[in-house]
Amino acid sequence: PREEVAYVTCTYRSTGIDQPDFLATVDLNPRSAHYGQVIHRLPVPNLKDELYCAGWGPACGCFESGAAAKRTKLVLPSLISSRIYVVDVGSQCRAPRIIKMIEPVDVFWKCDKGYLAVTHALPNGDVLIANMGDAAGNGKGGFVVLDGETFELKGNWENDCDVPPTGHDFWYQARHNVLVSSAGVVPRVAGRGFNPDDLKKGIFGRRLNVWNLSCRSLTQCFDLGEDSLPLTVRFLHNPDAAEGYVGCALSGAIFRFYKPCEANNWAVEEVIRIPAKNVSGWIMPQMPAFIADLIISPDDRFLYVSNWLHGDIRQYELGRSCKPRLVGQVFVGGSILRGGPVTVCRDEELKCQPEPLVIKCKRVYGGPAMLQLSLDGKRLYVTNSFYSTWDRQFYPSLVKEGSAMLQIDVDTDKGGLTVNENFLVDFGKEPHGPCLAHEIRLSGGDAK
Repeated sequence: PREEVAYVTCTYRSTGIDQPDFLATVDLNPRSAHYGQVIHRLPVPNLKDELYCAGWGPACGCFESGAAAKRTKLVLPSLISSRIYVVDVGSQCRAPRIIKMIEPVDVFWKCDKGYLAVTHALPNGDVLIANMGDAAGNGKGGFVVLDGETFELKGNWENDCDVPPTGHDFWYQARHNVLVSSAGVVPRVAGRGFNPDDLKKGIFGRRLNVWNLSCRSLTQCFDLGEDSLPLTVRFLHNPDAAEGYVGCALSGAIFRFYKPCEANNWAVEEVIRIPAKNVSGWIMPQMPAFIADLIISPDDRFLYVSNWLHGDIRQYELGRSCKPRLVGQVFVGGSILRGGPVTVCRDEELKCQPEPLVIKCKRVYGGPAMLQLSLDGKRLYVTNSFYSTWDRQFYPSLVKEGSAMLQIDVDTDKGGLTVNENFLVDFGKEPHGPCLAHEIRLSGGDAK
């Protein structure tokens, strides 16, 4: 069935508004009188958590959950406070409620971890959360585990000797007994904002990690280049496929990782590189393509990329040649818009700077960050907050005016992207003031 509601994590951190973060429920039914509006807000009981990447609890793709399992629980890890909220969305899908909270001190003492990022349910029903650092904000990768039934904190997932220097995202293919994780950035440095002087100092990650899923051990590491900053990891949806993609934020490169035929080890190859632009009026003479998110269509035909700094969303066709082909592109903001402070001096792709985006009389600020795709692959939803501290640095107007959630209509036959002019969720009109919207989850199932 078509998606009816979306759950969106929203934060007030770094906005100057002293209000708690909240989970917004958005009406996605075009026949509803509240279509494209926030119909419920679930505030958390603490300030400055920075709700980040919400993930479904067990029952989604878990081997032991059974065919009748439904998406009833959302797990909300906090990027800054390291607090974890468990939300019941099954009892009332339009009015979720918090049913459990795990305090940071428990995460710190039991796991020696902090700065929690991405959540997925494991095949056995437990919930795995990737972290970026330790309690002090130093770089420290790895994962913490929640019990899939009680949501009690069980401890660390990985063996003590296999802790990577940084972490961010992960995904797995159980039939190949593999989990792949990305590197991320040192939290206490990222919290000061992006500084070009930090480049080439080992602060921005460069590793792609391959784990034995059942043994929870690190088996391979790939160096994707200095300051490449690999963030988003996606496997193909076909559970038999030994193939996936990772997007590198600062290098603009996308790598395909795969298991060669009759081989025990995995391999990587660069398949996409979005060129940087020579600019003036920016913090560096070159503006890199900043890949904030990737998503693969449920039929494994298309790969979608959000380019947060340049401002475009790209659609690539995944063909048998293993070299993705660009078939769709649309600009929904960014730092190189016409009339802005940045002038593009040399561009390998565009002939002129794109125009600002205005929908329903609202100017959309920021750049495309988080993506979500409907199960039929025809509606791509996007928000424009990446991380509150960097939002404030690169897009101060976004912090002032608030985030937006947009819908991109997808041509699933020949490829192509079009902004839907009839859909806009304006988070600049929230009762407590403009907020920053990040992760999107669809109650009936989504492409993540």
